[in-house]
Amino acid sequence: MLVWLAEGGRDGAIMPVADASIGILDRGLIVGDGVFETLKVVDGVPFALTRHLDRLALSAAALAIDLPAVDQLRAGIAAVIDANGARIGPLGRLRLTMTHGPGVLGDPYADGGAPTVFATVVPQHPWSPTSHVALSSYRRNERSALAGVKSTSYAENAIALRAAKATGADEALLLNTAGQVCEGTGSNIFLVIDGQLVTPELSSGCLNGVTRQLVVQWCGAAEVALPAATLQTCSEAFLTSSTRDVHPIEWLGERRLPAPGPTTAEAITIWREHEAADLDP
Repeated sequence: MLVWLAEGGRDGAIMPVADASIGILDRGLIVGDGVFETLKVVDGVPFALTRHLDRLALSAAALAIDLPAVDQLRAGIAAVIDANGARIGPLGRLRLTMTHGPGVLGDPYADGGAPTVFATVVPQHPWSPTSHVALSSYRRNERSALAGVKSTSYAENAIALRAAKATGADEALLLNTAGQVCEGTGSNIFLVIDGQLVTPELSSGCLNGVTRQLVVQWCGAAEVALPAATLQTCSEAFLTSSTRDVHPIEWLGERRLPAPGPTTAEAITIWREHEAADLDP
């Protein structure tokens, strides 16, 4: 596979993954000072690219990273998709990563230069028809400086997901420190409560996922505070993410749910209709 890499404010270049490298002082490596976006690529076209770049800009601002020109990012994304061509197939997964760039020896927080930016794309294999979600013992800190930021500081998510997978689940669901439903390690969650489609409000500390944004807009979901007890009373649930789209939850902890239930099935239908109409809403 080929990668697009831009360092030190220079124009990016396409190169084999094996030849791509960043310096050992890069702040993304040393202190996890970086942000990223993951988006699906449908028949060579990145889905909801404008929304993803808008969120990247918000995440970068939270970490005081100077965002390169959007035209440069769009050109890099187009170049890496084109360069990999048939290797991707009809459905791909693209990741755009940006770090604060090189640091200074002896001071990993000192600004040593322009951001490092790179993009990769690989085939995206379909998820199983339904999801098995484990309820994590770890909590999301809704007051964290990284709340709502898609940061490369992902070890917390990796630990929670590893624990979930050890139980046979494919995702872990985290509460926040207030005991409210928050998010998955790489997904947002929607519940059906008394016939209404709801999702945790952003003040819970969850990421404002692009697929989440579109489901709220297209399906009329309400953003509300969700106590942990709602996980025991909801009649349906589904996950959303850039690669899952609307993904029915069959197992939510120890509870088995209809997957999909009627509201989830309607959300899937609405999603597919809107998605087909506009790849970059």
